[in-house]
Amino acid sequence: MAETLLQELPAIPLTPQELVRPPLVLNQRPMDWLSDRIAGVAEGRTPKWWWAAFVPSFLIMVVCFSMVLYLMSTGVGVWGLMVPVAWAWDITNFVFWIGIGHAGTLISAILFLLRQRWRTSINRAAEAMTIFAVICAGLFPLIHIGRIWLGWWLLPLPNSNSIWPQFRNSIWPQFRSPLLWDVFAVSTYFTVSLLFWYMGLIPDLATMRDRAKTKFRQIFYGLGALGWSGSNRHWSNYEKAYLLLAGLSTPLVLSVHSIVSFDFAVSQLPGWHTTIFPPYFVAGAIFSGFGMVLTLMLPMRTLCHLEEIITVRHIELMGKVILATGSMVGYAYAMEFFIAWYGGNPYELYAFKNRAFGPYWWAYWTMVSCNVVSPQLFWFKAVRRNMVIVFILSIFVNIGMWFERFVIIVTSLHRDYMPSNWAYYSPTWVDIWQFIGTFGLFLTLFLLFMRFLPAIAIAEVKGVTPQADPHHPLGGAHGGKI
Repeated sequence: MAETLLQELPAIPLTPQELVRPPLVLNQRPMDWLSDRIAGVAEGRTPKWWWAAFVPSFLIMVVCFSMVLYLMSTGVGVWGLMVPVAWAWDITNFVFWIGIGHAGTLISAILFLLRQRWRTSINRAAEAMTIFAVICAGLFPLIHIGRIWLGWWLLPLPNSNSIWPQFRNSIWPQFRSPLLWDVFAVSTYFTVSLLFWYMGLIPDLATMRDRAKTKFRQIFYGLGALGWSGSNRHWSNYEKAYLLLAGLSTPLVLSVHSIVSFDFAVSQLPGWHTTIFPPYFVAGAIFSGFGMVLTLMLPMRTLCHLEEIITVRHIELMGKVILATGSMVGYAYAMEFFIAWYGGNPYELYAFKNRAFGPYWWAYWTMVSCNVVSPQLFWFKAVRRNMVIVFILSIFVNIGMWFERFVIIVTSLHRDYMPSNWAYYSPTWVDIWQFIGTFGLFLTLFLLFMRFLPAIAIAEVKGVTPQADPHHPLGGAHGGKI
């Protein structure tokens, strides 16, 4: 009877070959293989390449904090700051690192809400990158104030010396200053990103706990797993909390770098006072963040033998995002010149001409070459699928976005309304080593994360495999191996 009914059903047309999407995990790997391959990176013996990367990174990080101690003991005069360039590498590096952190939240939160399943192989490392980048960024505002030990003055504090009775119990910072908005925006962004990252780790920490071969590792991962048992109640609460944090994180992607751009846009300085800065900064932050994700993911993919999980398709899609955001950034560059010309303000027009043809012309054209010209190569599929070229282009993106922040800050300041104040800013050796040292801090934290925690979300990757669908031929309902 059943066979007769099946014969009478109309044939289901097959999906055309050109519409078939490549799988997110290659070679139809079973779920136990996924657990072994991803968890094995943290469970196995420490590879030699890890030590070869960790030791130099740690030493460079020590140099960074040595420069901070030298700055604290000597003063900000050890930097190249001058009149009129009162902001230079410190704020340039702050905005650079804040931008690096945006790709992690976009991949984790926005792509999750849009049900983009390809995010599952890269979201964990991107979230970790966000946290470490914000740590590097938070270092610069503190040391920029000169007296680091007075940084707590940014917070409302009890005070009995106010001349106004109604304010006698508190010191209120200047809440109309975007510099103070940064404090709240970045701290909120860091807190929510940390919670979001940890929430996604809980099921995988339980997996690591159950696989642990030593008592110490079992306790270490067990404390982080918070008693996770994989029950229906646990999964239900987890999915609700994850969705809530994704919803909270999504507006932060747009708001945090918009507020960072207000540091410049709310001023009256030619070259800064422009309304295009908030969307322009957000697009640039996503652009630079995806560049750093590729810079980290491509070596990790090869060294940890994760080519079947972080596939060429993932690299292609990230290349397309870089192409889109790089084109937005290029459009913003063109609009800045157009508005400066169309607005009729000679000082504004001179500020942009000075960027392109003044003493810092080399920085401007490096920025344009790296941020506008090089991403256009991602139009070609052969380029998007060539891992060496993609890695080189990702480094160009990182270089170009640092130069963008340098151009915005330094070239807008070094020539003001009085030619007698004009000066040429050059960084000191403290500036240079302090910035290089933050890369050591960033890479040290990322390497520790790779070594002791699952760098890919095991539970989420399993959820996008065919075996997770009970109606798929490989699924559990059909006796497929799980």
